[in-house]
Amino acid sequence: MRSADTHAGAEQPEPRSRVALRRERLRSHRLTAPAATVLEAAQHMLAVQSQDFTAGRWALAVRTRGRVTLSAVDRAFDDGDLVRAWTMRGTLHTIPARDLTWLLSITGARQSAPQGASRDRALGIDDEVLAAALRVIRPVLLDGGCTRAEAFARWTAAGIDPREQRGVHLLGALAMRGEICQGPVAEATSSGIRREQRFVLVDRWIREHARPSDPLAEFFVRYVEGHGPAGASDFAWWSGLPLGTAREAAARAAPRLAEIDEGLFVGAIRPRRSPAAPSVVALGAFDEYYISYADRTDVCSPEHLAAVGPGKNGMVRAVVVAEGRVVGVWRMPSTPGARRAGVPVAELFPPVTVASDEVSAAMRRYADFLERG
Repeated sequence: MRSADTHAGAEQPEPRSRVALRRERLRSHRLTAPAATVLEAAQHMLAVQSQDFTAGRWALAVRTRGRVTLSAVDRAFDDGDLVRAWTMRGTLHTIPARDLTWLLSITGARQSAPQGASRDRALGIDDEVLAAALRVIRPVLLDGGCTRAEAFARWTAAGIDPREQRGVHLLGALAMRGEICQGPVAEATSSGIRREQRFVLVDRWIREHARPSDPLAEFFVRYVEGHGPAGASDFAWWSGLPLGTAREAAARAAPRLAEIDEGLFVGAIRPRRSPAAPSVVALGAFDEYYISYADRTDVCSPEHLAAVGPGKNGMVRAVVVAEGRVVGVWRMPSTPGARRAGVPVAELFPPVTVASDEVSAAMRRYADFLERG
């Protein structure tokens, strides 16, 4: 399934194995087998990359049946069903609240060393400073939570300097230790879109904690169920764990999965495809469908990888996907009037072989998601 890629407009057709792989990944990702609810989509995916908070919320909406608005996803955060935290690779992910503690038991310490520890030392962050920082904001964490700016203000007043990225690293370190997470969504800005969350205490905000008997095996199973077909090298990239640990996870999880090729797994029970699922979808920045694998040429031709990213700034652009293949990128328009209308602009890679009405429908679905409801 790793045979050489072929340009969509070339005379030679793609190998059937790669077409079949994309078909199965679309199903695993709930893009052709959407979930009944936002929470079900989140549980199926386990974690979706969400440093771009709006894109992370869209990642769940696009994997859910029917018209799902931004407000509907926000309610899952406000109700305590979803949280956002630095769960893997030092990057923010949205995750079902009940899965946070066991997942951090595997990834938390890994994220702090060695680069994270070196950066903390350079910023003067140690166990004593972290304990003091948590003590200062604990009262407000217990009283509805606090935004990043509110935490910084309290630290400044207490003599803990949050400047020069020190405040961000304090929050990240406390989150990776499982002390805090991002929970309810803060009030909307003038644009009407709520773009920030309140930090809360994990042990007070999260009502229930899952306790899998074998967390490492559970980690691999949940990854494969939401991302398969995939193997140990893909899991190592996604989880940030060493390849040896990823292989151990795959071996321990294998009895719970289906191996469709040597070292390549899918879920033992796969979601049922929907005949109503669109063949063209707009996926947000850093979407799991593109970002979650060691080899992205399975879904994107090599000549287009640079256009999608990651670029020099670390960004991965929002993409247009047709029949499982990345065929372009999209963005919100730059003019104020068009931005208020909320209709994205697609930029398809040549040669364009996708029907314009299907692309327009995909853009419209995202615009509908942004509408308040």
